[in-house]
Amino acid sequence: MVWRGSNRAVYKGKNAAHHQQQQTKEEMENGGGGASFWTQANALLRKNVTFQKRNVRTNVRLILFPLVLCVLLVLLQHYIDEQLDKPQFKCGCACANNRTEDAECPDSQKLCGVQYSDSTQALFCAIPKPFQWPPFLQLPAPPNRAVRTPSLPFSDLPDVSCRRTASCPVTLLFTADDHSFGLNVSENMFMSAFNVDSSDLMGSLAMNVMGSESSPERSNFIEPAISSGLPIYFLQNNCTQTSEFSFPSIAGKQLDIRCAQALNLWRNSSSEINSELYKGYTRGNTEGRTNEIVSAFDFLNSNENRYNVSIWYNSTYKRDNGFGPVSLLRIPRSVNLISDAYLQFLLGPGTKILFEFTKEMPKPKTQLRLEIASLLGTLFFTWVVLQLFPVVLTSLVYEKQQNLRIMMKMHGLGDGPYWLISYGYFFSISAIYILCFVIFGSLLGLKFFTLNDYSIQFVFYFIYINLQIVLAFLTASTFSSVKTATVTAYIGVFGSGLLAGFLFQFFVQNTSFPRGWIILMELYPGFSLYRGLYEFAQFSFSGNSLGTNGMQWQDLSDSFNGMKEVLIIMSAEWIVVLFAAFYIDQVLSPGSRKNPLFLKGFQKKPTSSFQKHSIRRQGSKDFAQMEKADVIKEKEKVEQLLVEPTINHSIVCDNMKKVYPGRDGNPDKFAVRGLFLSVPQGECFGMLGPNGAGKTSFINMMIGLTKPTSGTAFVQGQDIRTHMDGIYANMGVCPQHDLLWESLTGREHLLFYGRLKNLKGSDLTQAVEESLKSLNLFHGGVADKQAGKYSGGMKRKLSVAISLIGDPKVVYMDEPSTGLDPASRKSLWNVIKRAKQDRAIILTTHSMEEAEVLCDRLGIFVNGSLQCVGNPKELKARYGGTYVFTMTTSSDHEKDVENMVRQLAPNANRIYHLPGTQKFELPKEEVGIADVFQAVEAAKRNFTVYAWGLVDTTLEDVFIKVAREAHAFDTLS
Repeated sequence: MVWRGSNRAVYKGKNAAHHQQQQTKEEMENGGGGASFWTQANALLRKNVTFQKRNVRTNVRLILFPLVLCVLLVLLQHYIDEQLDKPQFKCGCACANNRTEDAECPDSQKLCGVQYSDSTQALFCAIPKPFQWPPFLQLPAPPNRAVRTPSLPFSDLPDVSCRRTASCPVTLLFTADDHSFGLNVSENMFMSAFNVDSSDLMGSLAMNVMGSESSPERSNFIEPAISSGLPIYFLQNNCTQTSEFSFPSIAGKQLDIRCAQALNLWRNSSSEINSELYKGYTRGNTEGRTNEIVSAFDFLNSNENRYNVSIWYNSTYKRDNGFGPVSLLRIPRSVNLISDAYLQFLLGPGTKILFEFTKEMPKPKTQLRLEIASLLGTLFFTWVVLQLFPVVLTSLVYEKQQNLRIMMKMHGLGDGPYWLISYGYFFSISAIYILCFVIFGSLLGLKFFTLNDYSIQFVFYFIYINLQIVLAFLTASTFSSVKTATVTAYIGVFGSGLLAGFLFQFFVQNTSFPRGWIILMELYPGFSLYRGLYEFAQFSFSGNSLGTNGMQWQDLSDSFNGMKEVLIIMSAEWIVVLFAAFYIDQVLSPGSRKNPLFLKGFQKKPTSSFQKHSIRRQGSKDFAQMEKADVIKEKEKVEQLLVEPTINHSIVCDNMKKVYPGRDGNPDKFAVRGLFLSVPQGECFGMLGPNGAGKTSFINMMIGLTKPTSGTAFVQGQDIRTHMDGIYANMGVCPQHDLLWESLTGREHLLFYGRLKNLKGSDLTQAVEESLKSLNLFHGGVADKQAGKYSGGMKRKLSVAISLIGDPKVVYMDEPSTGLDPASRKSLWNVIKRAKQDRAIILTTHSMEEAEVLCDRLGIFVNGSLQCVGNPKELKARYGGTYVFTMTTSSDHEKDVENMVRQLAPNANRIYHLPGTQKFELPKEEVGIADVFQAVEAAKRNFTVYAWGLVDTTLEDVFIKVAREAHAFDTLS
């Protein structure tokens, strides 16, 4: 049965109890009696802003990191630009007088153009009318031409000895469904003689089949076959001329023309050709050389009425570094060659498709510019953005490690305000950081930022920082140490960047790699971030090179642009991870009482008071043999309150138990064994007990840090198993260990917790000032000193002040005076005395003096169970009904002292003995104080008495006696 409210009429009976439950439920739904949602949010926001002010230096260092990186990239860009401004990266020039390159040649006599440039310089020349070049086949160099080897044992291949004379033929392979058709067509591929007509140079060259072993370039403004100085081969079925040919120059280059025999070889199937090509390139090595085939042709089902051909070519000449265009391949001549052979087969030798020349498109004069931020920025900028993750994660883990989250929750902070403000707080920090990063890069002129559409950048960074924040919330649930979280986070940051830069990027650039695997890898947020930055870099690099814009919205529809899929993946992950993080926080966070399914129907319903009473009567006899009358009376009182609740009792504990499962073969540990306790309003209940008795475990259950194994407790009428959120609104806690933000001052702590208790304006200011003054934290600047600089005693006083601010109805104080000097302890006692007038306080302590001064009732807790309950005088009377008599004499008169004591009290008990000194317990009912004085005076006449004393029983004696009896009982059991 539950109840609450200081001004509510007392209801009795089952119907009244039901009515009270309904009222409590309605109040819970209306806020639980605590501060409103926005009041809590305002309190947390103000605390976070104040906390942020204390970390200005850290924030400046954080923001300086991307600034320094951008500056370094700008300096590196300046250096690269200076290097690219040198002649080797400009269009080539020569003096008019001798047509030779001369650095001292006056500008008026310089002639610049592609004809004076090497293959690199030609890329930057203005070429309004590109040169026409003869079409060439790609031929292997003489040492690499196909020969017979152990892996290629075909008898129609030439012997390896031809390599010594550089006379190996170039090999072409053929196959077809119709063998005779394939042979007839292949015979028409090459002319029997080399003929050149100087009046129609290009036309005559096109009639011959030319080839070169030079590697192709990325453009065709200068044909490498002509500019490289390597020989040019014309292909014939039989070479009868082996000397060099006299040939007119092309573009000022005198050509070295040689004959190369074309060897057409037949193979039975395309798979046989494929195997030979593969073995020849990868495993047909002789002295480190390959056995390369020029081309291979499969006529498939071609005949006189159908033309259907597959062509193999060596694609390894395509050089791709991931930036800019790839190398051109000399494939068109192979297509033209086989097409001409087919036409000649059909229409005679005079029929050809004339492939006269190849040429590039016209181009203006250009200058090489490398955007370093685009080339190197992808990896570095990934680290810049990922650096936010450890910042958010460590902040969340710090609150968890220091129990600050549960401390805020115990003082009334709900999950909704916490998530709203914490999320918004981290988002604001991340947004400011990213904004500064983009602004720095843009102001410094990095094309990575200035060329790409800012709206796309905004959307990308907005989605990612949100994803990063929810990932931090999710990951924080797996860490309990800030150091471990920090190290792990930074390893993840640098590891993600390196894996993305040296592995993931390779897969992205490899067009043959399955796209599905790319998308799967992008599910990892670090790779998604890298892919987005990589796309920005690609577009800014090409835009800077071509003088165009970077990425625009219409570019997202490009199938080769991965930005669209990255935005979709990150958006979906943001939503999924947000719900996962919130779910885990609600189910697994300290103080949570929610069912994993979030369904009330699946929660275990508390057993009614009547049912519990019946069950206990039938079977609950734990420790019945050692329960004293006062403990039994307290149990009966609790049972009566559960049946007929009143508004006077703020705390009612009903058979609470806490059992920690045994590990490594050890038995279970019973921390709390069936505790029944009631604490009315206006009472301070002191809980005494030796270390490990279970006092802190009891407090932890009451404040929501741990769940009871069985039983429950009602605080202000609300069940701690199901309504802790409502209990927190009216609860104050001074934990055993101080839970404070080291960078916040004492005043700021009290302002924050005061706002959580719904204090505002002048009421808040007054409450804070009074708390500081009452605990001597006001003068000397202590109130405005950061808590991390407080002494241990000052921290304890601040923790007590926090527990009392806002007028909570129930307060738990776990050893509040630990570490205080005597004067501060007296001052603290006065504060607690005044505070207990209108609230229930449960206090644990090891100081018997403190217990006597502060506590209206005491309970001694031993081995998890309550041994006795009562006020200090009652306990001393009940368990200490003796005087303690002490006398010191010479050793010779010890027997005389013992005889004297026996005459005073026959049932006296000697409890202490050293040579000459003895201590006895004298039952009060057997002796009077006057009798003791008379006996001592008589003894002094018979022997020398050095010292003697008579004292009443102290609370400490009671504590020791009860503890010994409890341990003795457990030992016997």
